[in-house]
Amino acid sequence: MKRIDNIPGGAGSAVTVRGLVKHYGETKALDGVDLDVREGTVLGVLGPNGAGKTTLVRCLSTLVVPDSGSAVVAGYDVVRQPRQLRRVIGLTGQYASVDEKLSGRENLYMIGRLLDLSRKEARSRADSLLERFSLTEAAGRPAKTYSGGMRRRLDLAASMIGSPSVLYLDEPTTGLDPRTRNEVWAEVKRMVTDGVTVLLTTQYMEEAEQLASELTVIDRGKVIANGGIDELKAKVGGRTLRIRPADPLELRPLAAALDDMGLTGLASSTVDAESGTVLVPILSDEQLTAVVGAVTARGITIGSIATELPSLDEVFLSITGQKASAPQDARPELEEVAV
Repeated sequence: MKRIDNIPGGAGSAVTVRGLVKHYGETKALDGVDLDVREGTVLGVLGPNGAGKTTLVRCLSTLVVPDSGSAVVAGYDVVRQPRQLRRVIGLTGQYASVDEKLSGRENLYMIGRLLDLSRKEARSRADSLLERFSLTEAAGRPAKTYSGGMRRRLDLAASMIGSPSVLYLDEPTTGLDPRTRNEVWAEVKRMVTDGVTVLLTTQYMEEAEQLASELTVIDRGKVIANGGIDELKAKVGGRTLRIRPADPLELRPLAAALDDMGLTGLASSTVDAESGTVLVPILSDEQLTAVVGAVTARGITIGSIATELPSLDEVFLSITGQKASAPQDARPELEEVAV
């Protein structure tokens, strides 16, 4: 079959999904999902546990057949052209899926051969990726002796053997320590620089901010919000005005003056003594102007003033009604080495 050139998402769309539905018995895991991923970018798919993120990845990677809807990835239809599609995608799941009895090099070589690379090409590609993921010294050791972080890097390397144009990362840093998490993030950024398109599912807001250029929020199988990070923050509404008086002694009087202004719709201020600032939630540019005018009218000199959008955690909580997950540090690497 030929690639599909008239992709519904338009030029520059590496992944286009329209009305995707998937049932598991009475449960509707996906309920008419639409999304687009632009070529050479990272789309972060956020959502609480059970939202449908992993089911979406499984459908787009041909592991599960959707009940209805359409999905085109790298020009191939996921239902009608699964074999062709598998040659141009990579997948890293929540947990490393390498063969623990084989060495790191043997794992990568085996996958290369399964992808129809010649013996020479498979060896060359395996050695190149082992070096890229800092695994050369451990290349000959069985994967069961690797730490959790090393297994995750090997799993990422395995997903890159076929030089995919689209890569799915399903919660790729679950259980990793901060250092290893940063290494994975750095490698994902390098992949995107090389032109790879990434669909990333995560519950970690820091991960989304680090990697994604756009976000899609899914809950109960439906897309409930999408857009750029700042765009979603703006949609939630509200900004925080951070005011620092020129004279630190005026910090408390400034807060009291703001609370006494009686501006319509203005919430109570909060003193951040550590930074020497007063925080004032505002809902509009008019409120910002009114606050600045009222402060100067009281004769208080402003040293600095800045507006802050809500954090991505606050956006997630506002949209889904649930708190985002906090990264859990993995056990020390010494404990992760199999004995």
